[in-house]
Amino acid sequence: MAKTQAGWRVDEEIVELAKARAKDRGLTVGEYVAALVLDDAEGLRRRGLDAARRFLDEHQSVFDEAEDADRHVRGAHAA
Repeated sequence: MAKTQAGWRVDEEIVELAKARAKDRGLTVGEYVAALVLDDAEGLRRRGLDAARRFLDEHQSVFDEAEDADRHVRGAHAA
């Protein structure tokens, strides 16, 4: 993946905290920030998948009934 230099304005205390956390993890600040962004993005994906799973858990019977009705209709046409 190509690297791009980016810059944002943040409070100095945030910069120092980011440097310290990156150092504690053995990462550069850029690597640390990238890891935070990826973790956040993965969290969004996981929450979306969890929501989809909850939806299907609650409503799977509706989909099953529609599928059964479709099979019945196709079966009737085939006869």
